[in-house]
Amino acid sequence: MVSYSVVTQDVAFPRARNCRKMTPLDGLLSTSRIAPDAARAEIAAAFAMWQAVAGISFREAESPERADILIGAQAEPEGWAFADVFYDVMSSVSVKPISRALICLNPARQWKVGFDGDLQRYDLRYTFAHEIGHAIGLDHPAGAGQIMGYRYEERFRELQAGDISGVIQLYGRRQPEAVIAASGTHARRLSPARLYAKRWGTRAFTAPAP
Repeated sequence: MVSYSVVTQDVAFPRARNCRKMTPLDGLLSTSRIAPDAARAEIAAAFAMWQAVAGISFREAESPERADILIGAQAEPEGWAFADVFYDVMSSVSVKPISRALICLNPARQWKVGFDGDLQRYDLRYTFAHEIGHAIGLDHPAGAGQIMGYRYEERFRELQAGDISGVIQLYGRRQPEAVIAASGTHARRLSPARLYAKRWGTRAFTAPAP
């Protein structure tokens, strides 16, 4: 189970490349006239996209200090949105286990909920889904037409075939709860991330499945 939280106070991560300093989303949401509850729903929906197709689950953390993925606004605005992933570079396995990830949005940009054809204002759900993909180990694909594509577009608001294939390669295909329960202690002992990580040679959260 991977936890996430929105920051509630200013935080700093000197070793981060993109999200070195983050602040709460309040200012960003106020400037873009988005209600906090609406933003929280869009964040939850973005995590749900990935959870629906792959063997990884998410929950909102009780506090930011305990979260695996932290979300906030950039204190030093640049670009649109970024993710930082901390992982064990000294690990002997080919896939380096992720210990924490950061997602930060530029508060100087205009944001929105939904598509309206204006590509100068990014949709929160699309953006969060893209950055969550990075946070759990996915890179930009070679081509366009995916949520994980390099460029923002408004032709689709859900995961595409390439997105699904990539996350399944990392975490395995989502199994019905009945199948997980039937597999008993073995499922708790070895998560899909551990099974697939060595095979695909990338980064992944590798905590045992609950």
